[in-house]
Amino acid sequence: MRINCIVVDDEPASRDILEKYISDCPAINLICCCRNAMEASGILNKEDIQLIFLDINMPKISGLKFYKSLTNPPYVIFTTAYPEYAVEGFEVDAIDYLLKPFPFERFLKAVNKALDKFNSIKQETRQNAFILFKSDKKLYRVVLDEINYLEALGDYVRIYYQDKSILVHETFQNIFGQLPEKEFVRVHKSFAIAFNKLEVIEGNMIKIKGKSIPIGQTYRAEFLNLVKSRG
Repeated sequence: MRINCIVVDDEPASRDILEKYISDCPAINLICCCRNAMEASGILNKEDIQLIFLDINMPKISGLKFYKSLTNPPYVIFTTAYPEYAVEGFEVDAIDYLLKPFPFERFLKAVNKALDKFNSIKQETRQNAFILFKSDKKLYRVVLDEINYLEALGDYVRIYYQDKSILVHETFQNIFGQLPEKEFVRVHKSFAIAFNKLEVIEGNMIKIKGKSIPIGQTYRAEFLNLVKSRG
């Protein structure tokens, strides 16, 4: 995953250093460099920002006061030349605190802390995500992470999850459209699979949980390109 970030610092040299460090780190995406809190507020209102590199000692309003004023603040890595601010910085659950001047290795350590935080949140959210499906006049709670594949059967779709399956009276396209597009891929007019459950590709067949699933000619090229891109 890539994290959208902004830099907020009134010193041009500090902004330049962070911009260079971020450009060398493919895990994070720099949206904007801001000179003060007001500029940062404008960006936060318009963009989806997950992380701020925030200087503490700035004119008019300090980075700490600005951060505390935010209603739903992104995660923050504070940057400053003044070590006495470190304790207060961690009181607002900062990811890290970088004391200027800091080398790239120290910057990268802070970024890795942020990535660990985001990955743990993403994993927790992913494990709890579910969809309700109606089958046999009952509602079934199916956890997304447990779905193996879907099979179209006329006006019905069979959903295979864990070691079970349910038959849902719904169009294949409607069911498939409810699933996260980056995690589920259509491989045939009658089949879609959970990409992370893929076990074997052999010729024009895929194996998942001992089931052989055909790869349709229409979907083959796009599917194989996806496999290569994630390999």
